[in-house]
Amino acid sequence: MDFLRPLTWADALAAKAERPEALPLQGGTDVMVEINFDVRRPGALLDLNQIRELADWEPVDGRLRVGSGVPYARLIAELGDRLPGLAQASRTVGSPQIRNRGTVGGNLGAASPAGDTHPPLLAGDAVIEAESAARGVRMIPVLDFYLGVKRNALEPDELIRAFWTAPASGPQYFSKIGTRNAMVIAVCSFALALHPAERRVGTGVGSAAPTPRRATAAEEFLSGELDWEGRGPLSVSLSQRFGELVKEAAAPIDDVRGTADYRRHALSVMARRTLTWAWNDYRTGIPAEEAS
Repeated sequence: MDFLRPLTWADALAAKAERPEALPLQGGTDVMVEINFDVRRPGALLDLNQIRELADWEPVDGRLRVGSGVPYARLIAELGDRLPGLAQASRTVGSPQIRNRGTVGGNLGAASPAGDTHPPLLAGDAVIEAESAARGVRMIPVLDFYLGVKRNALEPDELIRAFWTAPASGPQYFSKIGTRNAMVIAVCSFALALHPAERRVGTGVGSAAPTPRRATAAEEFLSGELDWEGRGPLSVSLSQRFGELVKEAAAPIDDVRGTADYRRHALSVMARRTLTWAWNDYRTGIPAEEAS
């Protein structure tokens, strides 16, 4: 196995163009496990950890551009107030050591249906910035990025440079079912984002279909039913219907971590809970964790 270690982004793109089979390494918390257990044996590894510009983030024209090499720990510490849903999901990723090393870029590249950061990226309408030496930059809406189980929309010579998303304009929440809160693969997960200025709701469903996905029917229903102007209380029937629509959006399987029926039930519960937390925040202006 060859180990390629470019020091600049231009060198990384050139190496990927020359060796399209090379597996990018951005953190390596998933890749090294697969190699250790002989699940994957690539012909070459392309280590991107030395490219400093990938570890930067910046505000650009009202949005945030976050480099693919920004680790979870920095995302939590530096962007938690701007991207609370993504920060909540990042806190559930592995141990402190993993959060210091792992990245959203690596999570996107792996494209596992159970990846913790996918649901909040979907709920927040993120866009993936990919680049190749031959064709330049391509912007991929996150909804179009996931093609199948551990398959993404990148071309063989493309690398993920960054993801773009707007800072939260309303409450955001992430919820995950597992044997414990962190250091565990999600049985299923759910993210919710309120976009009050647009009178719109965003969702993300994880580990309950071949790809991460949005619950579009649930979004459309809730966006039209919430009392955005009056900020009235959330009715039980509205919450229950939202949970049912989220459940219907899933297409889970039975596996060693849980049954399909359990996943559907769990998603409906998480949808109701995250909606309750987010709507209470919107009504009072006080995040649930601060109110408690």
